[in-house]
Amino acid sequence: MDLQKTTACSFSLANHFLIAMPGMHDQFFKESVVYICEHNAEGAMGIIVNKPSPIMMDLLFDAAKTPTPERFHGQWVLLGGPVQVDRGFLVHTPIGSWESSLLVNDEVAMTTSRDIIIGLTQDKEVNKAVATIGYSSWSAGQLEQELANNSWITVKADMKILFDMPYKQRYQAALKLLNIDMANLSTIAGHA
Repeated sequence: MDLQKTTACSFSLANHFLIAMPGMHDQFFKESVVYICEHNAEGAMGIIVNKPSPIMMDLLFDAAKTPTPERFHGQWVLLGGPVQVDRGFLVHTPIGSWESSLLVNDEVAMTTSRDIIIGLTQDKEVNKAVATIGYSSWSAGQLEQELANNSWITVKADMKILFDMPYKQRYQAALKLLNIDMANLSTIAGHA
């Protein structure tokens, strides 16, 4: 039986967190929280929301020749995943109207077009945002297989964790949404 064909995405994990289990072998995703932006029969994509890149937000605004808004001073651009690490991605609310956006839901979008940089300077245009370089993706059936292998656990995304919490606290906070203590997490593996 071909698992990829039998697990053809009958549900969507868009607007959910993927939380890496302790047994995650891929060092890139170890202790990661991934915000899923799209999940359908073709696969899934999202951004890691708890790992900083070596780039600060100030650099984004410098490149756009725009002063960095106070709310973004000293914030890191996150390492969203191993795909297209030379490109920026912005998950934000409200969704607005930009040249190139993927709507996650009625309140959150992922935008890749440069016109949003100016929007970041306006509180009314973009209220909250997470910037990344790169993103994470899974081919058709791959994420479902990783879930079946207990590589990840999922929970509906919490906007306070996504946008307001310091990135270092997001892994533990996401686990708390499931009432899971990290010390007990390894005993849960294999029982999902």
